Amino acid sequence: MLTESETETETENAPPPVTAKRHAKPARNTNRRRWLIPFLLVVPMLASLLAVSLYPVLRTIWMAFRNTSLESQSDSFTGLANARHLVHDAIFWKAWRQTLEFTAVTTIAETLLGLVIALALYEKFRGRGFVRAAVLVPWAIPTVVTARMFSWLFDQGGLVNYLLVKTHLTGQPVNFLGSTTFALPTLMAADIWKTTPFMALLLLAGLQTIPPGLAEAARIDGASAWSYFWRVRLPLLMPALLVASLLRALDAFRVFDLPYVVTGGGPASSTQTMSTYAYNVLFSGLQLGYGSAIATAMFITEVLIAALFGVFIVRRIRQEG
Repeated sequence: MLTESETETETENAPPPVTAKRHAKPARNTNRRRWLIPFLLVVPMLASLLAVSLYPVLRTIWMAFRNTSLESQSDSFTGLANARHLVHDAIFWKAWRQTLEFTAVTTIAETLLGLVIALALYEKFRGRGFVRAAVLVPWAIPTVVTARMFSWLFDQGGLVNYLLVKTHLTGQPVNFLGSTTFALPTLMAADIWKTTPFMALLLLAGLQTIPPGLAEAARIDGASAWSYFWRVRLPLLMPALLVASLLRALDAFRVFDLPYVVTGGGPASSTQTMSTYAYNVLFSGLQLGYGSAIATAMFITEVLIAALFGVFIVRRIRQEG
């Protein structure tokens, strides 16, 4: 017979129940399933993205180091020969500079005009829903249709020249599309007309995230409309403004269809962009290696543009934080 003290000692030294170990394994399996199932659901999307995005980029970079030509049926590794050719290619540098000019002018103009339109569409007025829908019409029109429309408008016998002559602003029709001075600004005007509604839509979404009570508080404090916009609205809108400008700048730098349809890169390469030049080298000249080098230079430039905007965006986030 065990005494009462001995029984208590054996109870204290007894091993923990086995049921605790049995319950630990299912809990561990549940945690594993909790992160494994979402990962498996994302795998098809990641595989598709790698197949249509990453692989073509890596393949293009690889071909930039080769001399591949469908015309001469040659294919050999040449190292940095294509890069050296780019450095001394005057047409490439002209296309690169004109693409940067096109990107800078259109992005700034579309951002400013889009902000004005977004501020107007944010206010309450009769028929606001219809106006919001109507503003998006230029953006909904295919770029090829826009290109043909501006070709007719700015032709020597087009509406623009007719109005200029009738109002005596010019004595004779201006050759907008055949002039090395006016051809690129004409393309910029077409792009601004088409894409400004896109910027207005993004900035309007950003304006709607600003608490409406701030406007009432500013009025009570006696702030003017300009002071409220400059000190309250614009700082709160700045993240959306930077992101919208980033998206637009990257898209503008890849412009192809507008110059290709309207001018074909002419006259005298005055509207040649990086995309049209790469297309001409790749598909007209059949020089896959050198065309890939041009496309790689274009990709590097876009990465630098994105990095520049990223610095401003991160700096803005840190200031707010």
